[in-house]
Amino acid sequence: MSKKKPQFIKAKERVSHMQKKLEGAIKTLEQAKKANEAHMNDIKKLEDELADVERAKDEYEATIAGESQSQGRDVHLEDEQVKEYHRLKEEAAKRSARYMQELDSVNREQKSDQDRLDNVSRLRIEGENKHRQKEHEKEEMEKRIEKLAEHIRTSEQALLDQKQLRADLQSDVGSSKDRVHEVQKQLDDVLEQLGDARIDKHEDARRKKKQEIVERFKSNYPGVYDRMINMCQPIHKRYNVAITKVLGKYMEAIVVDTEQTARQCIKYLKEQMLEPETFLPVDYLQIKPVKERLRNITEPKGVRLLYDILQFEPQGIAKAVMFATNNALVCETPEDAMKIAYELGGSRYYDAVALDGTYYAKSGLISGGSLDLARKAKRWDEKHMSQLKAQKEKLTEELREAMKKSRKESELNTVDSQIRGLETRLKYAKTDMDSTSKQIKVVENELSRLSDEIAKYGPAIEEIEKTMQTREQQIEEIKMKMNSVEDVVFSRFCQEIGVRNIRQYEDRELRAQEERKQKRLEFQKQINRITSNLEFERSRDTQNNVSRWERTVNDEEEKLESCKKQEQKQKEEIDKDQYHIDQLKTERLAKKQECDNMEEDVSKARREVGSIAKDVQGAQKQVVSLESKIEKQKK
Repeated sequence: MSKKKPQFIKAKERVSHMQKKLEGAIKTLEQAKKANEAHMNDIKKLEDELADVERAKDEYEATIAGESQSQGRDVHLEDEQVKEYHRLKEEAAKRSARYMQELDSVNREQKSDQDRLDNVSRLRIEGENKHRQKEHEKEEMEKRIEKLAEHIRTSEQALLDQKQLRADLQSDVGSSKDRVHEVQKQLDDVLEQLGDARIDKHEDARRKKKQEIVERFKSNYPGVYDRMINMCQPIHKRYNVAITKVLGKYMEAIVVDTEQTARQCIKYLKEQMLEPETFLPVDYLQIKPVKERLRNITEPKGVRLLYDILQFEPQGIAKAVMFATNNALVCETPEDAMKIAYELGGSRYYDAVALDGTYYAKSGLISGGSLDLARKAKRWDEKHMSQLKAQKEKLTEELREAMKKSRKESELNTVDSQIRGLETRLKYAKTDMDSTSKQIKVVENELSRLSDEIAKYGPAIEEIEKTMQTREQQIEEIKMKMNSVEDVVFSRFCQEIGVRNIRQYEDRELRAQEERKQKRLEFQKQINRITSNLEFERSRDTQNNVSRWERTVNDEEEKLESCKKQEQKQKEEIDKDQYHIDQLKTERLAKKQECDNMEEDVSKARREVGSIAKDVQGAQKQVVSLESKIEKQKK
């Protein structure tokens, strides 16, 4: 549970973080949908307006066509009259040639000003369109600034939380890793001394008793394998002494699957007041992997890894065997063992043992064979054993506490990784925010420039229109002079066709044409304006932004669902473990009560045995006394 709880906390924090990201994405998606809906409404309005204008234009053209037919029947000139009209027109043109030249000159100037007016009007419309586009870009940038500011705020808060968590973990971890190695080394020394002192004391009886203990463990705890010596076998009997020497105390060690199983066995030993045992929990051991280069030693000959000459079954204890052998090398002779230990690796030393049991440790210690082991066993007395046992219990407890703290190191690495990720994202977000702020300033300057340009177009248009109005008056004066000449020339012709003057017909036709031209121009201007706005609106792809954020929301929802499933899975595992712990506690209390009752029965039986033993002893004394008396009587 101590391993699973930090993972559950991280999963819970990950769910909270993904929930915040999803909420932000949903909010942005709603804004994008509103903007897209408004954009599509604007396009629909412009399309409807364009359709209305084009329909009005078509209706006007149809009306003009009907009026032309009716007007064509009002005034009709015969062929001779048409010839006469053209002749008189030429004569009038000759008489008013001076006025015509002057009128042409003024009309050219008027047309030039009209072109300038159209060009300035076009530039103003383009400037207004650019101005609207820049305003839209500015609005999008301001929205981006708001989202970046929110992201930066949440990231900074998350970063503060992670840094606080890292500080708490660092205070817990500290130098626990070094302390683990130090305590483990001390514990190994104590265990080695305890193992050396126990080897030859009533070996057969103890071995039988110890095997009975293992059988009890197997029946009570599923994770118990067996003693190391029962599961291992040298590939040849010539290696027996060397393997016995290297394995040492671990030959009688009990291999179990987990630390929890080992602790249950230890607890059982304590409750039954049995002798201490050495346990090798497979998941708890810190081992050094097999060094492949040691398998390739060719000189001296016959050098092999102790791990390779040891057969074992089942394969699940491989980690325990690797821990016990610790990359030790087996050599043919003590000389080879010394050479391998101190000369093979240059500045690096190795553990090496000869076939006769001579052992060269990489630390520099050298020990002999089985006689030396027997001698070592005799050095320990009961007092020293008690001190070693007390020291062993103390070191074991200290090692357990240090291991608990050292396991948090992986969590600390995870937190460091998350902090680096948050700092990187925060850095990029701030850089993006600064860049966007600068872009906003550039757009604001561009808007200011465009506003100034648009403001300049108004006075220029007014000035051109004023000049054109003045010139219109000049044109009218010239036309009046030309008309006076035409009145003289066309006086008789007008009487013949029944009009007051020739302009009565021409003006009616010209005015109708000018009106039609002006009306068509107005329709075209409206169509151009609507088309320009419609093209601008259609160039803005707001639907793509909506689709992108919809995909983002879907992705975030899937991630959130995955995180929730992971959180639920880890919570269920923790609840399952807690339920199992509660069951074990209940079972322990029941077993404890049963044990107390049995101990009481045993104590009662011991008292009865003691009483009977005293009676037997008294009867034996009486028998001896009587036998002595019989012997005396026989004599």
